[in-house]
Amino acid sequence: MTAVAKITAKGQITIPADIRAALGVGPGDLLAWDIAADGIARVRRVRPIDLEYLKAVEGTLTEWNSPEDEDAYRDL
Repeated sequence: MTAVAKITAKGQITIPADIRAALGVGPGDLLAWDIAADGIARVRRVRPIDLEYLKAVEGTLTEWNSPEDEDAYRDL
């Protein structure tokens, strides 16, 4: 399934209804964007368990918590 959405001046998009239905998302849901090295983006719904897991492991990822890492992340 392919759909096209236009980006507004504020960087916002409207997700087409058929894509929202396929993802099972609605108002208040969260989406995660995974960007591959070749520039292809995957979008997926973040389920509540994902948030709990991410919060649980957040404190263990301190090796990537430096100003250099923040700069590298911003360049993505």
